[in-house]
Amino acid sequence: MGATSRTGALFHTTPCGIVDCELICFYSVPTNDQILVPETLLKKRKSQEKARAERTDAIEKKKAANKEKRQVIFKRAEKYVQEYRDAEREKVRLHRVAKSEDSAFVPAEAKLIFVVRIKGINKMPPKPRKILQLLRLLQINNGVFVKVTKAITEMLKVVEPWIAYGYPNLKTVKELVYKRGYGKVNKQRVALTDNAIVEENLGKYGIVCVEDLIHEIYTVGPNFKQASNFLWPFKLSNPTGGFRPRKFKHFIEGGDLGNREEAINALVRQMN
Repeated sequence: MGATSRTGALFHTTPCGIVDCELICFYSVPTNDQILVPETLLKKRKSQEKARAERTDAIEKKKAANKEKRQVIFKRAEKYVQEYRDAEREKVRLHRVAKSEDSAFVPAEAKLIFVVRIKGINKMPPKPRKILQLLRLLQINNGVFVKVTKAITEMLKVVEPWIAYGYPNLKTVKELVYKRGYGKVNKQRVALTDNAIVEENLGKYGIVCVEDLIHEIYTVGPNFKQASNFLWPFKLSNPTGGFRPRKFKHFIEGGDLGNREEAINALVRQMN
């Protein structure tokens, strides 16, 4: 026969009425199903699970989109490399043909100019000052890409005593953009550390990566104006070894001012 104490313990007794020493506790830990959870907590858990699932789904979609973009960028880069090689080979071929025919090879006129400001504002008339502002050359050693037009040519002639300029090659354009390239984002100077920055600002013009930007600048494409305006003016250093002793003389007179044509590449390399 058994009896229950106030504490909930079960005592076993013998027929003689002697209490057995064995105690068996019948209390047990409640299961999860037996615990009542507040409804607010359940709603919170459900919303958290839903948000977690949505976040995971968004991350997976973003990864897939980025993978697809990378493939597009790689294909474009390969296409540009082939285009540059073909152009160089064609140039060499035409040069050889001209040589074999005992004639002079006349290369196509340059379409791109790189301008560097190398002189300050001391004793500068208002007109050149305004032109330098239009060219965004506000400080010494600032540089910009400009398209060869009649208007630009006339402007460069006016400010020639304050600038050095010439025709950059592909290597110069790439080195400038990759090493000194900054974009104008919401009127702020932002480093081009990610293709997303380029795509966000120039994607509507079909320019989605840095290689697209370089190609548009170098080939002076249809969206050159938007691409060059997106690039913040390059802030270059003083050239390694310094400028020539007669810095403020024209380049053909032993100085650094004015049009130096292809020799601008050597100067930029010293200043980059």
